[in-house]
Amino acid sequence: MNTGSDETGEAVAAAEGTKSEPALGSRAPEFIKARRALHLSWQVGVFIVGLAVVVAGVIMLPLPGPGWLVIFGGMAIWATEFVWAQLVLRWTKRKVTEATQKALDPKVRRRNIILTSVGLVIIAVLVGIYVWKFGFEMPWKIKE
Repeated sequence: MNTGSDETGEAVAAAEGTKSEPALGSRAPEFIKARRALHLSWQVGVFIVGLAVVVAGVIMLPLPGPGWLVIFGGMAIWATEFVWAQLVLRWTKRKVTEATQKALDPKVRRRNIILTSVGLVIIAVLVGIYVWKFGFEMPWKIKE
């Protein structure tokens, strides 16, 4: 936005009250960006490290462990170098913020509490019927 003033874009954005996001692009040190071969090898290294972290997160999804957290960590590693990963992370942060705001809405919270309570009552009734019909016996007690 050109207002004709000598203020920088960040100062104008701050004056308007909007939050400016960091610029897209590589965050590699300048001496690495200055040499094409070094920068390309830096990108390959960042991609491989990020890929290893993302693959570890995908493996953790069905296994015990913080799978999604590790996947987003790998995306953050990629976002230090690749614009597409930065855009994915911006979109994800925006969606998480929207979901958080929606979850804090009193009507939505009340609905969620009611649905959770109803679900727990249904599960308790089903477990009670099962125990009444088949009894309660621990699976590790083997009858001889």
